[in-house]
Amino acid sequence: MTQAPEEFRNAVAALQSLRPRPEVSLEPIKAPQRLAPWAYALSCETTGPGDVEASGRLVLLHDPDGQEAWNGVFRLVVYVRAGIDKELATDPFLPSVGWSWLTDALEATAAEFTALGGTVTETSSARFGEIAGPTRTDDLELRASWTPLSSELGPHGDAFCQLMASYAGLPPAGVTVFGQRRTS
Repeated sequence: MTQAPEEFRNAVAALQSLRPRPEVSLEPIKAPQRLAPWAYALSCETTGPGDVEASGRLVLLHDPDGQEAWNGVFRLVVYVRAGIDKELATDPFLPSVGWSWLTDALEATAAEFTALGGTVTETSSARFGEIAGPTRTDDLELRASWTPLSSELGPHGDAFCQLMASYAGLPPAGVTVFGQRRTS
């Protein structure tokens, strides 16, 4: 890391200084090595109301020479997966909602970016035989990437944390869901 370009070190420092809400847990993980000369990655786990679990990864890629497809020298890549109710899995608007959670989070944190693209996928799995777990699971997955316009990645990291909270079904920070009580 000491030989990494200063711009990349600053970007990594911004991601390392993130302070997500208590329900969102971030951990550094090994980054993919073949996508760019420099890379850094975080994993995320969170659990929302009704034990809805969401997991994800945020990967920072840096190529000091830039890459034409990126339209810049940095690229942020996210992968998010969350379990959903069977009833929700049949909602035809669910993919659009899953995408809007990303765009809304980027907008709310004033993250400046270009070249945003991605997919939202609904999956259903049925288990048979001796495989442990529920007989059926439904999931929502988001795969997306964008190019930040500077190495100040704090707003982008905050957007990722907000995205994770949305996928887990957590209310906005500071809002209490009916039926939940705070104890002092």
